[in-house]
Amino acid sequence: MRIRIIFAKTEAMRFTSHLDLQRTWERTFRRAELPISYSLGYNPRPKINLASALPLGFTGEKELLDARLEQQLSITDIETRLQKSLPPGIQLREIKEIDLSSPSLQSRVIAAEYLITFLDPFPTLSDQLNKILTKSEILRERRGKTYDLRPLIETLTIFDEDDQGLQQVFTTLTAKEGATGRPEEVIDALGYDPLAARVHRTNIFFTDT
Repeated sequence: MRIRIIFAKTEAMRFTSHLDLQRTWERTFRRAELPISYSLGYNPRPKINLASALPLGFTGEKELLDARLEQQLSITDIETRLQKSLPPGIQLREIKEIDLSSPSLQSRVIAAEYLITFLDPFPTLSDQLNKILTKSEILRERRGKTYDLRPLIETLTIFDEDDQGLQQVFTTLTAKEGATGRPEEVIDALGYDPLAARVHRTNIFFTDT
């Protein structure tokens, strides 16, 4: 049996890395006493796969993972067990059964949406945003290699202020293998300190959505 889980990674787990989030889910399945399948080989691993890594310090609204179980169970039973075992910071949104032969989540990701909140006043936000959108290229360096950030920015718009009056922008970034836009690079390109902003991934897009 193969299941797909949609969940939120909330503020309580903001400083949990991608690897630790994977381990958290593994522990959750064990606590829930769900019959998770394991890979073969010298170092068997639970067959739990997250759609896309969410960097340390980010939260997410519609994160996805696929998991394989050794036996058929009802979705209601699975949800009940998981709800009792989940740690603070993870909220279940939806669980459904999918076909065993469905392509992996990672192979189908094409883009992601982010809501960026600026914790300090950013009076030149509108001007800086317009500058980015009118540029033909935005050269950045990552791991010693230069790349162009501009074609990875699909949308970038000013969003409503939050309930504390903090300024926000909404962006959609390409998330393909070898061509992934990173929100912190967009923040830096805007001329703002990435450490003084909060990033919340609101959605992940796949080839068939």
